[in-house]
Amino acid sequence: MSDVAKQRRIAASLLKCGVNRVWFNPESISDIEGAISRDDLRGLITDGAIKAHQKKGVSRGRARIRTAQRAYGHRKGAGKRKGAQGARTPSKRTWIQKIRAIRKALVTLREAGTIDAHLYRIIYRKAAGGQFRSVAHMKAQLEIITGRMK
Repeated sequence: MSDVAKQRRIAASLLKCGVNRVWFNPESISDIEGAISRDDLRGLITDGAIKAHQKKGVSRGRARIRTAQRAYGHRKGAGKRKGAQGARTPSKRTWIQKIRAIRKALVTLREAGTIDAHLYRIIYRKAAGGQFRSVAHMKAQLEIITGRMK
């Protein structure tokens, strides 16, 4: 095998890649050996005797499949979890979701005429104080309150 290390190094700098990505056409080795200047090598590159291999990448196919499965609810068991529940969904985010749902339900009840503005305000303040676990819990408490008022 002929020594074309210098040509490989120069070709790598011309192709702006590493020496391991440089490909020499086996049929043009004699021409490549004779090329001693950068200009000679540029000519061989345009002729196609010297090329750069494509960069090797990491396939995202498996990652896409895994993401799709997680969106479906799979691969989320106890063995895949690191960190406490409060670390995975912060308590503030949980509170925001809960209070928004309760307030939305309260507005709906007020607009429907189920509760009056005064009772709405009382329940609103109780919700802000964290008295209700959920919308269902708030509605159950409302049933008790309105039952007493009748």
